[in-house]
Amino acid sequence: MTSAFDLSASFKAYDVRGVVGETITPQIVKAVGAAFVDVLDLAGQTVLVGGDMRPSSPEFIKDFAAGATMRGADVLLLDLISTDELYYACGALNAAGATFTASHNPAQYNGIKMAKAGAVPISSETGLYEIQAKAEQYLNEGSIPAVAKPGQISVRDILRDYSEYLRSLVDLTAIRPLKVVVDAGNGMAGLTTPAVLGDTLLAGLPLEIVDLYFELDGSFPNHPANPLEPANLVDLQAAVVEHGADLGLAFDGDADRCFVIDEKGDPVSPSAITALVARREIARAKAAGETTPVIIHNLITSRAVPELVEADGGRAVRTRVGHSFIKALMAEEGAVFGGEHSAHYYFRDFYNADTGMLAAMHVLAALGEQTLPLSDLAREYEPYFASGEINSELSDVPAAVARVRAEFDRDGVTVDTLDGLTFTADDGQWWFNLRASNTEPFLRLNAEAEDLPTMVRVRDRVLELVRN
Repeated sequence: MTSAFDLSASFKAYDVRGVVGETITPQIVKAVGAAFVDVLDLAGQTVLVGGDMRPSSPEFIKDFAAGATMRGADVLLLDLISTDELYYACGALNAAGATFTASHNPAQYNGIKMAKAGAVPISSETGLYEIQAKAEQYLNEGSIPAVAKPGQISVRDILRDYSEYLRSLVDLTAIRPLKVVVDAGNGMAGLTTPAVLGDTLLAGLPLEIVDLYFELDGSFPNHPANPLEPANLVDLQAAVVEHGADLGLAFDGDADRCFVIDEKGDPVSPSAITALVARREIARAKAAGETTPVIIHNLITSRAVPELVEADGGRAVRTRVGHSFIKALMAEEGAVFGGEHSAHYYFRDFYNADTGMLAAMHVLAALGEQTLPLSDLAREYEPYFASGEINSELSDVPAAVARVRAEFDRDGVTVDTLDGLTFTADDGQWWFNLRASNTEPFLRLNAEAEDLPTMVRVRDRVLELVRN
């Protein structure tokens, strides 16, 4: 009698993520590979499989491939890839795929991000939990039945194709020379940056790359590959100033997110990057004949984003936080671009998927096509004062929300419930959003105002109520 397998600890809303040897093991991965083929009906088709630089990724790639071929799919091994390389491959080759990564999580973690053919995302609402259930069935039965004709395994390197495709979307050949410090955090950007922005595979660009932590090392010996945490940007900020660079770029572990530092060493908010890229994509879409290009933004990006989109003749569509919502809405609306506060950037020309590298290329182009420094260029896109995301760990989240609502749900304030609660002053001076985490006992606050004293006053009062 085998003990019952329950994979709910590692199957999340958007992907699989767990501790290696505990909640994600070779046995589990093999079952997930088989379930992936069964649930998506991929027998007789090609499945793409790759992974990042984590020590467990190569073995997990083989295990997933073994499970998939047992159920009749052919497997094309992409081996070492960034997550946006998987999305590119799923789109360009019109095949479903999976990559092994735990993104910015610590070294003891690994996981699986999956996509259908065309880079259509797989989430809890679009098949992920069915894959979990089927994998649990195989694990609990103790075996995976092999089909009469198992699939074959072959290998393909897509780095050059991926790099050429990105370069076809943003032309950097004629920009002014720029010095760029790139912090790969020992993650996959250490492989993709030289290929896309350097001269290891393609002709050189007017870019001098100063590399930080390009060595692929899933133990993350220098700092966690999570640029959302300010402490992990310190080395990059210092290097930008030290080298007199024009800007700095920081990627997370699987290189699907990119954060930007200006020439003074100050972070440029992801909302500002969203607005900057949106302006470029609106102009390009209009030049191609679109009348009102659509831009997606989540509800906690700066108010400057929809204001700029509308001013430039686009249509801004607001959505809740989460990449599966953004990708679905991108497809539904035919949107040209989408941006999140977490530095995920989505492009119609990239199969509605997110790619940190393409966003970085737009920033390089915008900076290199004019003479102002990035700090001046970014100021236009950051007219308001934001708190950033502030987490409060609470034992009773609903009670905290009730206290805030009792004070702020009043005349002169509009409240909406798209994702958590958003309170907006009718005179436009401030807004804030409170969202409960789906996975942790956290309440997340984002606030913004027309001036710094107002933002501080609103932020501090909300926190006082939340943490009372």
